[in-house]
Amino acid sequence: MDLSNLRPADGSKHSNNFRRGRGHGSGNGKTAGKGHKGQKARSGAPRPGFEGGQMPLYRRIPKRGFTCRNSKKIVGINMSALEVFEDGAVVSVETLMEKGIVKNPRDGVKILGDGELTKKLTVQVNAFSAKAAEKIEALGGKAEVI
Repeated sequence: MDLSNLRPADGSKHSNNFRRGRGHGSGNGKTAGKGHKGQKARSGAPRPGFEGGQMPLYRRIPKRGFTCRNSKKIVGINMSALEVFEDGAVVSVETLMEKGIVKNPRDGVKILGDGELTKKLTVQVNAFSAKAAEKIEALGGKAEVI
């Protein structure tokens, strides 16, 4: 037996929903933990956040905009960034991160058609613009969507 194994005896601890207002012997009788008088001692006490009729904080603060739950953050990369790879290389999200082109891929990587490419590459990312896929395949490479 050591300090790390100590625990209360079975039945000695109450859960948070033990019976209130059941006499002095219970340790929580008479006012049932609500103190004496006042609004919070009565039934029908106000909801959390209610400020006695004053305009509550959650309504005083200005609200702007909207965030769509289903939107995805896609990282766009231009064709010119792929020039750092050797001819015939396989370009994936992992290799883009190793080269430092992409720091955080978030929900996906998309290749955009801006810039020139002079090498035959097999590019495996989440999405391509039509122009980017056309340029990659014109050089004999492959544009594969993963």
